[in-house]
Amino acid sequence: MSQKTPPKQFVKSPIKGTKFAIMVSSAKGGVGKSTVAINLAFALQHLGLKIGILDADVYGPSLPKLLNLNEKPKSEDNKTIMPLEKFGVQCMSMGLLIDEQTPMMWRGPMVISAIKTMTQKVLWKDRDVIIIDMPPGTGDTQLTFVQEVKIDGAIIVSTPQDLALLDVKRGIQMFEKTGVKILGLIDNMSFFEGDDGKKYKIFGEGGVEKTAQEFGKEFLGFLPLNKDLRTSADNGEPLIYSKPDHKISKIFIGIAEKIKQSFL
Repeated sequence: MSQKTPPKQFVKSPIKGTKFAIMVSSAKGGVGKSTVAINLAFALQHLGLKIGILDADVYGPSLPKLLNLNEKPKSEDNKTIMPLEKFGVQCMSMGLLIDEQTPMMWRGPMVISAIKTMTQKVLWKDRDVIIIDMPPGTGDTQLTFVQEVKIDGAIIVSTPQDLALLDVKRGIQMFEKTGVKILGLIDNMSFFEGDDGKKYKIFGEGGVEKTAQEFGKEFLGFLPLNKDLRTSADNGEPLIYSKPDHKISKIFIGIAEKIKQSFL
């Protein structure tokens, strides 16, 4: 009788210089994930943690714009890379290594090589948590991380409409099949509050919370559409850093407290 081949066991290495690695994923593009990831990172810093941010979106890096980073990372030995630091947070992105206007026309193996460089050759120093801003989808980048890097948890960001939630459900199943703990789901752009004080639920209502319940995951909270959040992102200064008492900043801090309790 033939025996089934046991599943392949992957050796997962931690990112040196960091204690905990948390992925922020969306599965669907265009849901504001990178802005959420940056502000969550600074919310965790606000709670007293030493933070690093790794922008893992090789094709569409956004970290340089979100933090107004213009200088190139340095290498002292031509083998390793020093992360940049902004507002006390260590940062790395493929967008820091190439010209802003250069299109990344890379096939899968080159993407995997770039990811390995950013996870194995960046000299992160004394970080409690590294936030990994993941690209949309469930492709080469995601598989490289979950198979080769020790990930302590994933946060999924989505808007509440059905089209985005289809991809969220695929993302949840990907993390479950690869053994990555899902720390919770965030409903972004959940509503717009007009000058009349009314909440306009442009993208639907409650879809992310219902999906969290369906899969038995924690729902972390609602984030409304907000002009100040958008403006701060465009200006390269996260809202949670520039205006920690802003009502949106307080939402981020509340979500960060839940995340911190889940692994510390």
